[in-house]
Amino acid sequence: MKKQTRLQQKMEIRMKNLIKLSVAALTLSMAANVASADGKLSIYHWFEYIPQELLDKFSAEHDVEVTMDTFDSNEAMLASLKAGKIGTYDVAVPGDYMVEIMAGDGMLDTFAKSELPNHGNIMDQWVNVGFDMGRKSSIPYQWGSTSFSVNRDDYKGDINTLAIVFDPPTELQGKINVLDSQGELLALASMYLGIPQCTSDRDQLKALNELLQNAKPHWASFGSDIAKDVLVSGDASVGMIWSGFGAKAREEGANIEYAFPKEGYVVWMDNVVLLKDAPNRDNALKFMNFLLEPENAAAVTNYAAYTAGVKGTEPHLSDAVANSPESNPPASPVGEFVQACSQEVQTVYDTIWTNLKK
Repeated sequence: MKKQTRLQQKMEIRMKNLIKLSVAALTLSMAANVASADGKLSIYHWFEYIPQELLDKFSAEHDVEVTMDTFDSNEAMLASLKAGKIGTYDVAVPGDYMVEIMAGDGMLDTFAKSELPNHGNIMDQWVNVGFDMGRKSSIPYQWGSTSFSVNRDDYKGDINTLAIVFDPPTELQGKINVLDSQGELLALASMYLGIPQCTSDRDQLKALNELLQNAKPHWASFGSDIAKDVLVSGDASVGMIWSGFGAKAREEGANIEYAFPKEGYVVWMDNVVLLKDAPNRDNALKFMNFLLEPENAAAVTNYAAYTAGVKGTEPHLSDAVANSPESNPPASPVGEFVQACSQEVQTVYDTIWTNLKK
């Protein structure tokens, strides 16, 4: 009996030790997982739109590991998130109309002003915006315009008309790159025709489709990621382009001029949104607050050549960016935001776009 009792005692001690080790290992594992979650931030962003130095600065200041995936259009971003990426990223950077669409689809989280100490740095005109009244899910990132640039070595005529893209003169035919951006291209086409965006009128939609189909043979390429490079290389004489990309192409040596067409052009505001089910919500808010600091917002502006929606950036801006012709439009014409269409009209738009891309 004594030998059995001692054996039992040894077994009990061994089991207790094993339990202690298991609990300790589990505790360490849980702590590691918490530390890992606390130290990460996952961003879904436009390509070539934030300097790596700024991400490194945030990472160092907050001891956060930053990862970033990129997209090249609002529509591509939306499709990716709908395909299962919600819950993967913490923040994304959609345009104005896309914020409204994402909110309607339940893809955004909300925050209180108290969670962003720099909320007051948002410029007054960008606080009560139609796509996010009071800024409860988003902050302004950068704003600019979408039009086109023309190589002045190849074309000497008037460029301030959308006919350059949709009914180009002979010398420009076959030398045009168009952004792979459904919302912006259809908005510009509507402006050229003088019809409302998101029209439900069948005749107007038919005319919109015909305009695009007739213009397509005159376009050399559809490409957002190549928009700057084809102007710099001379592979395109005309490029539908975002204002900052146009400024960068000009700075890299392209003899181009950015147009402000008489029929109108697109203006936009890109925004950083807090995504639903963000795995690192606290770090997402830290990053958003970080971007609302004037010095950091200006760093993005100096890199991307657009304009910040944050107060106090002026002392931090380079002269080249502050005085860029692409960022200083004339008083007239006035640009228009892309509108979010009803589901019925959006279905027709999607069909027009699909046929155009064939």
